[in-house]
Amino acid sequence: MEEKKIRSVGTVVRGIRTPIIKEGDDLTNIVVDSLLQASKNEGFSFRDHDVVAITEAVVGISEGNYATVDDIAAAIQEKFPSGKIGLVFPILSRNRFSMILKGIARGMKSLTILLSFPSDEVGNGIMDEHLLETSPYHLGSIITEEEYQTYFGSWVHPFTGINMVDFYRGIIEKEDCDVEFVFANNPTEIISYTNDVLSCDIHTRQHTKKVLKEAGANVYGLDDLLTEPFNGSGYNPLYGLLGSNKATEERLKLFPKTGGQLVIAVQNRLLEKTGKQIEVMVYGDGAFKDPVGHIWELADPVVSPAYTSGLEGTPNELKLKYISDNKYRDLRGEALKEAVKNEIRSKKDNLKGKMVSQGTTPRRITDLLGSLCDLTSGSGDKGTPIVLVQGYFDNYADE
Repeated sequence: MEEKKIRSVGTVVRGIRTPIIKEGDDLTNIVVDSLLQASKNEGFSFRDHDVVAITEAVVGISEGNYATVDDIAAAIQEKFPSGKIGLVFPILSRNRFSMILKGIARGMKSLTILLSFPSDEVGNGIMDEHLLETSPYHLGSIITEEEYQTYFGSWVHPFTGINMVDFYRGIIEKEDCDVEFVFANNPTEIISYTNDVLSCDIHTRQHTKKVLKEAGANVYGLDDLLTEPFNGSGYNPLYGLLGSNKATEERLKLFPKTGGQLVIAVQNRLLEKTGKQIEVMVYGDGAFKDPVGHIWELADPVVSPAYTSGLEGTPNELKLKYISDNKYRDLRGEALKEAVKNEIRSKKDNLKGKMVSQGTTPRRITDLLGSLCDLTSGSGDKGTPIVLVQGYFDNYADE
């Protein structure tokens, strides 16, 4: 009699290597062919409810979704013909914002930049927080550039060794644009300098724009720029310039716009090739925070801009520790194992607000998977822009 095979492994995550992907490549074929080749070489099989995740970078590259600094300059001139604007709450990033800033400066005559402190919205620092505690200033203060330079100007980021005020000033002045910096956490302070405002924040942008409009400002956001082609440029109809990355010194890669078609095409092709119903998603930054650098790793507007329908919703999971410690605290061994399995098999479809789900992660499935995949693929030289996740939807009761 054949011995029953017992499962001893849960979720398995594999970074899948692909050829270097270039503009115009057929990404559907590359994804599917790379997965099939990896399965053959590494000896694994596909299963229903596997997840294939594709990094947004290669989606944007393959679809040729690029814009130039000149495109941004022209788009900002169209929105603000006055030539003088205020920028509110830009993040402090060489990769994410410096090229956008270069385009804005090229299109404008004068900028006032309002920076939040002690850090931007995703945790990039602008000053020594301990020094702030002993300074004459507090989180409700308005700090001029002169005051900033006096008290905090020698500060450089511990990871990059750069002071971003100096870095941004250098970019702007090279474009023959005047600039003044001010530091405050109330966005309406910008109206003291100009009524024409570009809200540059990401996750708080809707609130910031609302507050500024109610205060009488003429305000747009980064998500309002390049929402359609400008002089033949790339674009993103939902997010505009949000989610863009530096490509060259004169060009940015925009957040992908064809992810919805791609995930369906890949899912259908994998069903044809493997006979399995596999979920597919496009992912960018994971939504996690670095406990040392205090940076929230989410400079994209969303973790996943496109995914198949099986990835909708949030996990509906029991906290095994809670069940074991409370309901079955007197059981051990096989008796405990079977009791817990039966509990899982009979769980309700919606455990929201129930004590048995306390301590489980109340986040969307795509956000959780995006974080897992971002950490797996990395952003450097691993060469694995596709991630295969198997067993993610399995539980302790699955044989």
